[in-house]
Amino acid sequence: MTATGRTPGRRPGGPDTRGEIVRAARESFADKGFAATSIRAVARQAGVDAALVHHYFDSKDELFIEAMALPLDPRQVAAAILNGSREDLGRRIVTVFLGVWESDEGQQRMKAMLRSVVTSDDVARIMREGMTRMILEPVSQFIDLPDAKLRVGLIASHLIGMALTRYVVELEPVASADLDQLVDRIGPAIQQYVSG
Repeated sequence: MTATGRTPGRRPGGPDTRGEIVRAARESFADKGFAATSIRAVARQAGVDAALVHHYFDSKDELFIEAMALPLDPRQVAAAILNGSREDLGRRIVTVFLGVWESDEGQQRMKAMLRSVVTSDDVARIMREGMTRMILEPVSQFIDLPDAKLRVGLIASHLIGMALTRYVVELEPVASADLDQLVDRIGPAIQQYVSG
């Protein structure tokens, strides 16, 4: 025992332990990327036990979402996209993607994320790894074709281009087009990537 009455070793959770864990995770994701970051390494960097990290975060995915301040939970996005038949996948993808962007808060946070990704190689790498694991890989598995990863990559490029056009550049008439009209027009194009 030490003079403070505590046993030596890892400190217990304190008032800002969660914040310290998030900061350590953000640094680790930035330095090592998504794949090479582990819960144990984050715990070590934050000066806490790995069990305490698990107390606050159920998984590395959840820690990533919090550390990167994502405006959405990619696992929920993937679940919504995959909830239905393959024949309607294109329409669901567009509906879910636009739904994330359409609220004022969602649009603000997505714009910030998009700008960060295009201006920072580190942020782009981290986001690419995380989004690939949590959204692109599950959708590729759902499509289940030999070139599924290429198809999903083309879908992502189409959607990112559309987001830049509508929400960042605000090119008319795309910027003010009705949401249902966009889904009706873009859904079949995305479905071509799925089944064409």
